[in-house]
Amino acid sequence: MLKTFKLGGVHPAENKLSADKAIEKLPLPKSVFIPIAQHIGAPAQALVKKGDSVKVGQLIAKSGGFVSANIHSSVSGTVKKVDLALDSSGYPKQGVFIDVVGDEWETGINTSSQLFEKFEVDSQAIIDKINEAGIVGLGGATFPTHVKLVPPGGMKAEMLLINGVECEPYLTSDHRVMLERGAELLVGIRLLMTALKVNKAYIGIENNKPDAIENLKKLIASDSSIAIVPLKVKYPQGGEKQLIKAVTGREVPSGALPISVGAVVSNVGTALAVYEAVQKNKPLIERVVTITGKSVEKPSNFLVRIGTPVQELIDAAGGLPEDTGKIISGGPMMGKAIASTDIPVTKGTSGILLMPEPESKRKKMKNCIRCSRCVTVCPMGLEPYYLMTVSDKQLWEKAEASKIMDCIECGSCSYTCPADRPLLDYIRLGKGKVGKIMRARKQ
Repeated sequence: MLKTFKLGGVHPAENKLSADKAIEKLPLPKSVFIPIAQHIGAPAQALVKKGDSVKVGQLIAKSGGFVSANIHSSVSGTVKKVDLALDSSGYPKQGVFIDVVGDEWETGINTSSQLFEKFEVDSQAIIDKINEAGIVGLGGATFPTHVKLVPPGGMKAEMLLINGVECEPYLTSDHRVMLERGAELLVGIRLLMTALKVNKAYIGIENNKPDAIENLKKLIASDSSIAIVPLKVKYPQGGEKQLIKAVTGREVPSGALPISVGAVVSNVGTALAVYEAVQKNKPLIERVVTITGKSVEKPSNFLVRIGTPVQELIDAAGGLPEDTGKIISGGPMMGKAIASTDIPVTKGTSGILLMPEPESKRKKMKNCIRCSRCVTVCPMGLEPYYLMTVSDKQLWEKAEASKIMDCIECGSCSYTCPADRPLLDYIRLGKGKVGKIMRARKQ
C-alpha cells in the first residue's frame, strides 16, 4: 500500500503538460537583473559596481550573515548598474544589472558533462563548499542549505529526506531532473549524507512519476543506504512536515523544525546543485524552470541562467497566448501572480504558469456556510475559517493562540471552499503581523 500523510489534503487536477518534455538549455539573454536577496535571511552585500567586467560564476554579492547566501554572476559581461527593480513579489529589490558579452566562465569551474562520482571530502568541507556556492532550497522556500546542514545545539540528524514529490499542479522540473540527471542527483544525495553524518536517505516520489521511480531504482540497485519511497498522489505532500509523516511516520510538533524528529529535507534540485558545487566547483547560477499552461504552444522545461527575464521563457515556449489572464511564478496552489514579464528568474523560480482568463478570475466571495471543508482538508489541523476571521478583525492574540504560524500556505482551504472565500489571503496577512509581533517580543 502506498504511503501518504493522513491529515487533510486535496486532489487538484495534475495538468503535468510538460512531463514528457526533455530539459532544453535556454539561449543567453542580452541582459540580466540578478537580485542580491534570493533567499530567506539577510540580503547579500554587492561587491561590484557600474562598469565592472564579470565572468560566469564570479561572486558579485557576499552573504550578509550566517542565514544568508552568496550571489554569483550567471553571465559574463559588463555591470550596467547596481540599482532597484521589481522582483516577483512586486516590490523593488536591489540587484545587479549586467549586459551580456560572450560566455566566459571563471577559472576552475568544470563545465563538462562528465559524471564525477567519487569524492574524498569531509562534512565541514562539503558545508563550506555549499556556503561558497550560494546554494539555497530550490523547492521554493530558498532557505540557505548550509544553515540547514548545521543542526541547532542538542539536535542531531538521523536521516536525509529528498523531496521528489513535486505535488504542485503543472510543475515538472524536478521530474525531469530525476529522469535526466539521476546519476548526478544521487552523488549530490551522498554528499548531503556525508555533510549530515547520516547513513540513510529516502527519496519520496509520488506514484504519478513511475518513470522517475524506475530510473532511480535502477541507479541505486547496489546502494542500500538510499531508498526510493513511492507515495500516494495527494497535495500538499511536498510540504516538509507532510513528507516526513508520509515517509517515516514521525510527526513534527507544532512550531518545531524537521530536525526535532531527526530529519533534514532537501529538494532534488538542491541535491543536484550540491553535486555541481562540490564536484565541479560550480556555484548556483542556473536552474531548471517549467514554463507551461493549457494554452501554451510549447510547454517546456528549460535550463535557465539566474537573472533571465521571464519574457525570454515565454518567447521560447511559443509566446504569450491571447487568452492569458494571469502569469504565475510557481504553481497554481502556492504560486503568486506577477505584474510584469520583465522580472527575473531567481533561485526560487520553479515554474512560470500562464493561466487562461476564465480560470484566472476570482469568483465573488460569499458568506461562510459553516461546512467545515477547510478544516477537513487542512494538512496542519488548523481552522482556516476562524483564522481568516480573526485576521480580518485584527485579533492577533487569538490568531497566535490558534497557531496561525503553523500554516504552510498550501492553499488547500481556499481551493476547497464552496463559498469562494479567500481564506489563505487573510491568513497570510495574519501570519505576517503575528510573526512581526513574535519577533519583537524576543528582542
